[in-house]
Amino acid sequence: MSNIITSGATPTDDTIAAMPLRPLKIASLTSLGLALVAALLYAYPPIQRRVAWRIDRAYTYLRGVAAPVGAMPTPLPPPDLQVTRIPEPTVTPAAIDTATPGPTPTQAPTPTPIPQAISLAAPAWEEQDINNCGPATLAMYLRYYGWKGDQFTIAELLKPQREDRNVNVEELAYFVRTRAGWLNLEYRVGGSLELLKRLLAAGFPVMIEESFYFEEPYWPNDDLWAAHYNLLTGYDDASQHFTAQDSFHGPDQMVSYQKLDEYWQVFNRVYILIYPPDQQETVKSILGPDWDVDANRQAALEFAQGETQEDVQNAFAWFNLGTNLVYFERYPEAALAYDQARQLGLPQRMLRYQFGPFLAYFHTGRLADLMALTEYALQRTPNAEEALLWQGWALYRLGDISAAQASFRQALAANSNYSDAQYALEFIQQNQ
Repeated sequence: MSNIITSGATPTDDTIAAMPLRPLKIASLTSLGLALVAALLYAYPPIQRRVAWRIDRAYTYLRGVAAPVGAMPTPLPPPDLQVTRIPEPTVTPAAIDTATPGPTPTQAPTPTPIPQAISLAAPAWEEQDINNCGPATLAMYLRYYGWKGDQFTIAELLKPQREDRNVNVEELAYFVRTRAGWLNLEYRVGGSLELLKRLLAAGFPVMIEESFYFEEPYWPNDDLWAAHYNLLTGYDDASQHFTAQDSFHGPDQMVSYQKLDEYWQVFNRVYILIYPPDQQETVKSILGPDWDVDANRQAALEFAQGETQEDVQNAFAWFNLGTNLVYFERYPEAALAYDQARQLGLPQRMLRYQFGPFLAYFHTGRLADLMALTEYALQRTPNAEEALLWQGWALYRLGDISAAQASFRQALAANSNYSDAQYALEFIQQNQ
């Protein structure tokens, strides 16, 4: 019997079953099969990591179209309340370095000359996952000393949510001290090129945080600026460059002295040093006065103050000044320094990585500025747990307890290991 139904005939169940598949049905089954294969492939971690950043980028761009990015908000007039609640600073930012002369210090011994070039054995290079330069760089650093983990071991603790876009220096230090306690870690600010070279010459790689520029925009009018970690493993005075193990660009990257210092300044020239405990005396001798954390911060504060005087238009110098003042809890002066940095202009993602302004404005009662900055930061990075935390504290001070709790919960959702958000929720519960 022919399978073709002639015109006017009534098809039976047998003839319907014998009919060939129609093109639409074939296409549907094919699409279903391809979708199943795609789902299986996406579940494979290496493929997932390569695809996820494209999805994230598309979503971020669409968000930028819906909510166009502008410049960081400029400072608002301080509330009158500040004058009565916050004592006037005894030292103005313009006069921080005018201390009462003391005894003439004994001249320090001349440092031992170091080689013109050093190249330490580089650890196995690791390409970073999306938003993962901190864990990837730290993994390479620890691997230099024989550690067996990778960036995902670190990220699991520090940023359980893959979309978390920042791991700060304190979090990296926490991992080493709690998960690799057989090594010592110190971090300081206000570093110099000479100090980096001296540490490298002594056999210690150094990890720094610096500026980074994307090759393509993540939203319309993107200034392309972001933060990045690098692991330095060598230098060469003849060519004036450092050798960096860069989790994004690749191993053994050549970075000029001038470019490194320019990019490093933006993060207060912070550096992380990991070393075996039996090398502590060597490290102390190289750091000298900077071994003492408070002395290091004071020196960094004075250096930043000098840079604001050398170039009053340098927003990053003013920002560093504010950050070092926050360390000493000199919040009114810090707020003024941050005001100046904001007037001069800061990158769009600055508050994704550095949070000193949140503390300065909170502790000086400038809640309108704090709300403006946290809202701006969250417009660019909706899951920034630090911005969510400080927005919550601003709301708490403004008396909106339920909104504050919601913000703290969002911060904890963004990073389930974020102890500051957990503390904030417990604080409200205990003080209601």
